Amino acid sequence: MNARTEAQWLNPPDVPKLSNAHLDALEEEAIFILREVAAAFERPTLLFSGGKDSLVLLKCAEKAFVDSTRGGRIPYPLLMIDTGHNFHEVTEFRDYRAAQLGAELVVRSVEDSMARGTVRLAHPGESRNVHQSVTLLEAIEEFRFDALIGGARRDEEKARAKERIFSHRDAFGQWQPKAQRPELWTLFNTRLHPGEHFRVFPISNWTELDVWQYIERENIELPSLYYAHQRSVVERKGLLVPVTELTPLKAGETAVEKTVRFRTVGDITCTCPVESPAASAADIVLETLSADVSERGATRMDDKTSDASMEKRKKEGYF
Repeated sequence: MNARTEAQWLNPPDVPKLSNAHLDALEEEAIFILREVAAAFERPTLLFSGGKDSLVLLKCAEKAFVDSTRGGRIPYPLLMIDTGHNFHEVTEFRDYRAAQLGAELVVRSVEDSMARGTVRLAHPGESRNVHQSVTLLEAIEEFRFDALIGGARRDEEKARAKERIFSHRDAFGQWQPKAQRPELWTLFNTRLHPGEHFRVFPISNWTELDVWQYIERENIELPSLYYAHQRSVVERKGLLVPVTELTPLKAGETAVEKTVRFRTVGDITCTCPVESPAASAADIVLETLSADVSERGATRMDDKTSDASMEKRKKEGYF
């Protein structure tokens, strides 16, 4: 192989830009599904946490229903189940984005379920994340929602990969993998018996890389946690745990300052950052290309309890 000349080193060839042409097809599919929900159901809602996937979903909903010249609004409310232990950067951004769109935002809290006695923690330090299922089912009963649109993707976790786009839930809000309906030629069976509902996932076929390419292309605003920042962390079981009032240091541990970002955000008690200098969506696109662990596998303590932890929670009514 010939050595490079000095001129070649000083003037390297342009690095080819990663194509994002496939995003048009993914966006078109998501918009079609969002409109299908509006047409097929009486009381749908869009699950909106303020995280990156729900913000991508909200952008698609904006394109589906809001015309830049004639106006319009998203025809269903946004629903957030708040554990009370969410990052303030995320909840503040949630409120900002909902107000920006003029969308109706419904927030229901796990703390309210605790006050009613429908959620009981095993101990005060227990993560409330798993208990969101109870509060969600209570919200479904309160508002009689018949379709809940979520930002889950099949590449997140193997239980997610079993999910249909229109995922049927029985009268108890439970998911039965063997009872899911076929989805051939983009034809969806939306029939429901009383008390049943659907969870609908318009970005099921997207990957983490697709999401970040879309965020870059559409210039979507995100909470600052998604980009590189300094944070006190401690390493536990191969994860970087943020040091907070809810996740304090244990005996013998020492906190260290690291440059980190969050690949996914959720309850503080079970969400971990990763070490990263990525300060923009473009940086994260390049970083995601070389990732060999899914975002949940790299950042979620609640998925480390067992290989079937997500599937078990979904059968109990989880997102």
